[in-house]
Amino acid sequence: MSTIRSLVALGVVGCAAGMAFLYSGWYPMGADTPHTKMTFWALETLREQSVARASAELEVPPLSGAKQLLAGGADYNDMCASCHLKPGTLQSDLSIGLYPKPPNFSQPEGDKNASADEDSSEQARHYFWVIKHGIKASGMPAWGLTHDDDRIWSMVAFLQKLPDLSPEQYQIITARKDDSAHH
Repeated sequence: MSTIRSLVALGVVGCAAGMAFLYSGWYPMGADTPHTKMTFWALETLREQSVARASAELEVPPLSGAKQLLAGGADYNDMCASCHLKPGTLQSDLSIGLYPKPPNFSQPEGDKNASADEDSSEQARHYFWVIKHGIKASGMPAWGLTHDDDRIWSMVAFLQKLPDLSPEQYQIITARKDDSAHH
């Protein structure tokens, strides 16, 4: 019985210490001060596991249509490029100030780049879910509140091609033909 009491007392003390820390304001929350390694690891792991679980059952439609690529490119240019950048751009005023740093989708991912169909589908589901639902406390908005699934899948189609585009190709593909299309 004393072991149970000790565990309960330890739990109460731990909760009290945690609450004292939360209300102390000691943890730096400015975007110009990085998280501790443990906090960063915990948040990144939580985000990646959450998105993987939530997106696992999504059905990926065909993502190779030219209209889809053009629509997704125009939306990416209007809504995403200021954070996630364009080919030939390594930073923007907005991307510099964000923490965590948003991925530069115009750069190849190296070893992370999907090479098999399964990996490509997993990446597409991941992109779709994040674009649709956003990421809390990261600056990534939930575009699903204003965009239907077809429009989001078009952005995913464009993201898959983006690392292979030159700045000139990007400019051509992302030019919006109908100015009212994004309203």
